[in-house]
Amino acid sequence: MTRCRLCGSEALTSVVDLGATPPCESFLAADQLDQPEPTYPLHLRVCTDCRLAQIPPLITPEDTFTQYAYFSSFSTSWVEHARTFVADAVRRLALDSAERDAFVVEVASNDGYLLRHLVDRGIRCLGIEPSVNVGVAARDAGVPTRTEFLDPATGSAVRAEHGAADLVVANNVYAHIPDVVGFTRGLRALVADDGWVSIEVQHLLTLIEQNQYDTIYHEHFQYYTVASAARALATGGLALVDVELLPTHGGSIRLWARPTGAAGEPTPRVAELLDREKAAGLHELSGYTEFSARVAKVRRDLLRFLIEAAERGETVVGYGAPGKGNTLLNHCGIRPDLLPYTVDRNPYKHGRFTPGTRIPILPPEQIGTDRPDYVLILPWNLRTELIEQLSYVHAWGGRLVFPIPELSIVEVTS
Repeated sequence: MTRCRLCGSEALTSVVDLGATPPCESFLAADQLDQPEPTYPLHLRVCTDCRLAQIPPLITPEDTFTQYAYFSSFSTSWVEHARTFVADAVRRLALDSAERDAFVVEVASNDGYLLRHLVDRGIRCLGIEPSVNVGVAARDAGVPTRTEFLDPATGSAVRAEHGAADLVVANNVYAHIPDVVGFTRGLRALVADDGWVSIEVQHLLTLIEQNQYDTIYHEHFQYYTVASAARALATGGLALVDVELLPTHGGSIRLWARPTGAAGEPTPRVAELLDREKAAGLHELSGYTEFSARVAKVRRDLLRFLIEAAERGETVVGYGAPGKGNTLLNHCGIRPDLLPYTVDRNPYKHGRFTPGTRIPILPPEQIGTDRPDYVLILPWNLRTELIEQLSYVHAWGGRLVFPIPELSIVEVTS
């Protein structure tokens, strides 16, 4: 990658280099363990002209998303987050008004975790989901779903068949597309001239401040501030109108945008967040300079804990097999000698192995069977949910370990 994918500048500066790792969702079957794995550089850079943080587009969305291992419905908190969003959006935009035949499109709709709430309300909707397997799950759940990637042609085709969308939702996908300009134009093709686009994406400000470097992986091609997101939206004829701070994924932003002709003035929240980013140095380069050193400390602290626990004869197992966990495991060089297995609620992953590190993935019940001394939480962003779910480890004195933003050991209560 020699040019910024948003503005075309060649002025790209290193933020953190995590070496080379396999794609984070390429879980291995047992018969693949003696086969080679491809690895790709994982090097975050920032454009000094438009300030878009990005990694090289070394894998394609087709490589990752045609068959996908992540099903949103397996996260209780994420399903509740979607339900709350739908209720608020319906009220905010009067989508259930008897005077209109509202139409909602979700891009990267996964297994229908969000749109099912619109189906239940009788509001016309459509999911656009590129992953064949999760699209099947969505249709089986009664959610109309089209199996395609979004680009301007797809957006125009959906609009021609179903009409313009009053609301287009794009949660946790705006970072996943290397052609950010083409994708944004696809959003504009979908949405009505007086409609709304809602995008949720991790906030680069939180990523930097909270050492969330494990959220850097190959299927995340870019990392947004409010300022760089507004620039990206403008390439498709969309204007940022409002922004909300969210706790999801360790700290996200919900961007509300409209076609330029209908946008009006942005809310004060936009200016407030722009000021916060500027104060943190993210509109220049000063805010990025210390990040690499803090990443190195997270790695040293986690390895020190695992090695010392092993030397004391204590057992540590993992919980979860998220994409972010595979960045962490590979960067730290953690293998089954330090983490003999991890567990996950998703049956698709059972009997498979983490990419690169080849750690077995088992059903969650294995923790209760083995009663380990520690459980290393890889989806640390679900801290509150998992402290409750795993409260049973208190019965044998087990403790939870969170590696991000810094190593912490939590004593749970029953």
